[in-house]
Amino acid sequence: MRTVSAETGTERTGQAGGSEGARGRPSRRFPLITRDTARPEGGGRAAPGEAPAPARQWPLLCVLAGTAVGLLVTLGHFRTGLLTVGLSLLAGAALRWAVPSVGMLAVRSRFTDVVTYGLMGTAVVLLALMAQPAPLLEIPFLEDIVHFTIR
Repeated sequence: MRTVSAETGTERTGQAGGSEGARGRPSRRFPLITRDTARPEGGGRAAPGEAPAPARQWPLLCVLAGTAVGLLVTLGHFRTGLLTVGLSLLAGAALRWAVPSVGMLAVRSRFTDVVTYGLMGTAVVLLALMAQPAPLLEIPFLEDIVHFTIR
């Protein structure tokens, strides 16, 4: 790639994304290779290092256990199982918001994790409440939207 310096009028040949600028100074652009990834806020151990591995990840294990129980309950009682799964995701959002160190439950920033777990949990709970037959929750305009999109 050829670049011409506006100040000196000299021409320089180099690669795009290089680590040095026109005058040999380090470039302010990000390097092409990422060498490290920042840990999410709250991504440390949830228990001391001398504790066994499962105890260090108790927040994640609580959410996973609740989800597994919900999926097993779904085999017999569909709505109850899905409500359990949704409530487990909402519990994950509450844990991520309230507990400072949640181990591997921390995936992104605290705000993003809480919003993601909360929206997914709310969606699963609402869909479980609206499931047929005999829905426990009816949204009046939802039927009109479905009929409009199907026609």
